[in-house]
Amino acid sequence: MADSWMYSSASNSNANSGVPTGEGPATFSASALANSPADSKHVQPRVRRRNRLITSCLECRRRKLKCDKTAPCANCTRFKRDCLYLASSSDPGNQQRLADMKEKMGVLERNLEREVANKNAKAHFGGVHITKPASTETSHTHVDANEEEELGEDEEDLEPTPLAALDNVYEDNNDDELMDLGVQMGKMRISERVGGWIRPKLVDELNDTLKDVMGGKSRWSTSPLTVEHREPPKATPKIQASPKSYIGPGPGYIAPASRFFFPGTYMNTSLIDYLPSRTAADHLVSQYFMAVHYMCRAVHRQTFEAQYALFWGQIATGNEPAPSIQAVMFAAMFSAAVSMDETQATQRFGTSRSALIDSLRSGTEMALAKANFLRTTRVDVMQAFVMYLIPLIRAEVSRAHSALVGTAIRLAECMGLHRDGSHYSMSPVEAHVRRLVWHQLCFLDMRTCEATGPRPQIRPGDYDTRFPLNVDDADLLADPSPVGDMPYWTDATLMRIRCEAVELRRSLWFDMVQIDRKKKSLTSVVVKVQKTWNNMTQKYFAMMNDSVPFHVLAKHILTLGLQGCFLQVLHRYLFSTSQRMPDRLRQILIEAGLTQMENAIALETNAELAPWAWYRGAFNQYHSALMLMVEVYAYPMRKDAAKIWKCLDYIFDIPPHLSPKQKAELVITDLRDRMEVYHQMRKLRATTQMEERIGSISKSSLQHKAEDTVPLSQDAEALNSYTSMPPANFSPPPPAMNDSTGSGSRQPSVARNTDVAMLMEDIGWAEWDRYFPIEQNSGELNVENFDFDNFNGGLSGPPLDSSAFAMAANTIPSELTMPSNQDLADMSFSPAYFPVPNNMDDSHRFRHQK
Repeated sequence: MADSWMYSSASNSNANSGVPTGEGPATFSASALANSPADSKHVQPRVRRRNRLITSCLECRRRKLKCDKTAPCANCTRFKRDCLYLASSSDPGNQQRLADMKEKMGVLERNLEREVANKNAKAHFGGVHITKPASTETSHTHVDANEEEELGEDEEDLEPTPLAALDNVYEDNNDDELMDLGVQMGKMRISERVGGWIRPKLVDELNDTLKDVMGGKSRWSTSPLTVEHREPPKATPKIQASPKSYIGPGPGYIAPASRFFFPGTYMNTSLIDYLPSRTAADHLVSQYFMAVHYMCRAVHRQTFEAQYALFWGQIATGNEPAPSIQAVMFAAMFSAAVSMDETQATQRFGTSRSALIDSLRSGTEMALAKANFLRTTRVDVMQAFVMYLIPLIRAEVSRAHSALVGTAIRLAECMGLHRDGSHYSMSPVEAHVRRLVWHQLCFLDMRTCEATGPRPQIRPGDYDTRFPLNVDDADLLADPSPVGDMPYWTDATLMRIRCEAVELRRSLWFDMVQIDRKKKSLTSVVVKVQKTWNNMTQKYFAMMNDSVPFHVLAKHILTLGLQGCFLQVLHRYLFSTSQRMPDRLRQILIEAGLTQMENAIALETNAELAPWAWYRGAFNQYHSALMLMVEVYAYPMRKDAAKIWKCLDYIFDIPPHLSPKQKAELVITDLRDRMEVYHQMRKLRATTQMEERIGSISKSSLQHKAEDTVPLSQDAEALNSYTSMPPANFSPPPPAMNDSTGSGSRQPSVARNTDVAMLMEDIGWAEWDRYFPIEQNSGELNVENFDFDNFNGGLSGPPLDSSAFAMAANTIPSELTMPSNQDLADMSFSPAYFPVPNNMDDSHRFRHQK
């Protein structure tokens, strides 16, 4: 399953308010670019075409002879040549086509000049040192670009990192029993796929990032810390955690069983074996409508309640309900059990949460098997299958989950769910349910694509199923039924927000492929995200009341989804091969990551949002945290460094008495070591093209381990027993997760200042300024007169010396116990750390329109 792919002033939130909210066109002026941080001396004026009328004959023009313009001319008569003249035309269209042709010739010439110049270009610091690809190198995206958009010359130098790929290949001798969930780093999990892109050289990227900063190659290398960083780096203290503490599944992981795919496996089981009592079922259904239904809507409430009454009525008369009804009921109760915490399960049902989940999961799989879900054409069976997948696919996603989603998509298409019900004169309720089921599949498709890849199975244009109407469930039973969206908050508003956000993310995924093929401009894609942000915030924020917790939840989800789109588009350009990312783009990228982290933390820590926090992992995995950590590590003078460190302290549970520099080095080093262990176990292979394009890769840190470090492979035998896939018929929560200070994110970058400065003309700034006004997106990222001697990220206390740093690291136990769900629910943070969600002055939180 990252970036990928922004800084706002602490003193002036309006000038740097994250993603700009200004929607109206702004007049483009030369002064805007003159005030931008880019070096204007690199800007070259376009060649002016005179478009003169050609009056000489072609032969004289070719030989550069003076033509007397007769027919035939004297030169052609003398040498017996055919005297031909261009037909005179005053058509402005022909003149424009001629000018365009000349302009394209000029673009080709400039491209050739750049290709020759880039062969001798210096390496770009901030990751693995790479070289420009050959012009004949082909793209391995396997995605057809069906749109073509003329590119301006101003984006041709801006390239994504070549260290990210869509496809991954493994060696044949790897361990298939190893869980494919990745590495746990604090509150996030990172695998070989970050932000939807494979990063086979992530360990080398982190190594080079550490070496660049420690070697004084960052932008602040002229600070008083330069001498310290240019010294040979000393052995950094390591958090010696065993691999089994961070590679195994977490407490939220639920493994699906495979036996319900095969007929005859549930012949000896019956409904009574898994059915809870009527009282327990009533509690579960009540929990479903409170914590699951509004968050992950997949049923029409009144229809479900009628089916629930029929279900128990048939059981009371001694009749077995239809398998399709059984599947829907068990799927709802299973989702409700997952949404509970341990205390709720024990108090209400007198059993552990894991036992309750396991029983209802098995009951759901039994009902689906009896309903023949692999060959059914009943919508309610597919509805039950999707309801079963929703609680499985959250923060920790394996390929087993991805395979189930792929199966569900193919089954849904076979029964026509990708066609809107209005084409078949269906009832409003039936069409509404079909839309809910299909768009839940769209979300699950994107989530599994990001986590396991390789690409979305559902493509834009493959379906015409409309969004669910923004209406209450009861309105669909009225006569006449509504035919349009309501302009106020309804039962389906949150689901509608999620559908629109997923639709944008899906289109962006294919837009990025077209950008790589030079068939779409980066400016147009980023502007599309900003337009959607402006439209959705203007439309839906007006419906919300900050005093209603569920409305606050909807704001967080909308912000997480759309701010993640900026990261999705821009994060790969933070590692441009030879050009530095312009500061105005960098500002958008970093501010989007900060906004996403703040909203994710608020969703997790706000006690009023606790009933819906169980599904938070499906919306955000804190992948932007590593990107921001590397940014403030390499550029500690950033204006938002203090806010970023407050978020990072919570995400990675870093010892507070360390200085920010020590925190970053501790976390990045630990992530590097963990990812190297994981890559060695997974045996991921990089393409030969990628290997050839890497100029000077740092050797693996495991190959340079000194004798003072503990070998990381000493727990291999214990790891095999711990990370083995659980039995197919059982999925209890694993033992308590152990973890050390860690981090995870999309990709680090330490950019050089002058050697690879990217031209400000690499973006269409005229279009850019219409949606990102220079007043809000100035590109001014740093604090003036930053004191590098007191590099502490805005926290109190002097930095620790090396001996104190080693002492702090040695006090951390080798196996850190993850807090329980109850402990997380009871956590609270002061407003000084995280502003309250309904604080309308916090422009970083919701980015209200001005």
